[in-house]
Parts: sequence; C-alpha cells; structure tokens
Amino acid sequence: MKGHWSIDLIWWISAVEIPVLASLFWFVLKSRHELDRNVENNRRFFDRGTAQLKEALFAYKLEVAKSYASISYIKDLEKRITSHLLRIEEKLDATGGHH
Repeated sequence: MKGHWSIDLIWWISAVEIPVLASLFWFVLKSRHELDRNVENNRRFFDRGTAQLKEALFAYKLEVAKSYASISYIKDLEKRITSHLLRIEEKLDATGGHH
C-alpha cells in the first residue's frame, strides 16, 4: 500500500502540482510585466500632465504680469492726465478771473 501512495503522490506532483505552480509562476511574471508597463504609462501620463500644468501656470503668470503692468501704467496715466487737467483748470480759472 505504501508504494501505491508514493506512485499516486508522484503522479499528483507531476500531473497537477508542477503545472499549477508553473501556471502561477507565469501568471505572476505576466502580472509583474503588466504592472511595470502600467506604471511606466502612468509615469509618462503624469509627466505629460505636469508639463502641461506648468506651461499653463507660466502662461497665466505671464498674463497676470502683463495685466498688472497695464493696470500700473493706466494708474500712472490717470495721475498724469488728472494733473494736466488740474493745471488746465487752474489756467482757465486764472484767465477767467481777469476778464
């Protein structure tokens, strides 16, 4: 009976266990390759998205800087025009008072 069990055990190992373990090994190896590929794809996608966000941020900062400079220039222009208008008003008041 003992020989019978050892033949069944050997048969079980060679017919079932080895193919199952080989399949599991192949599955793990395939999963690892897919995981590596997905990680690389995600890294590229993330890098591309990050680069696009940086470009958009730089463009926004540039637009803000342009707008800020324009607002500053407009305020300066407004002060100069107001100053000129006040001088014109003073001259008109001065000439209007003599007539």
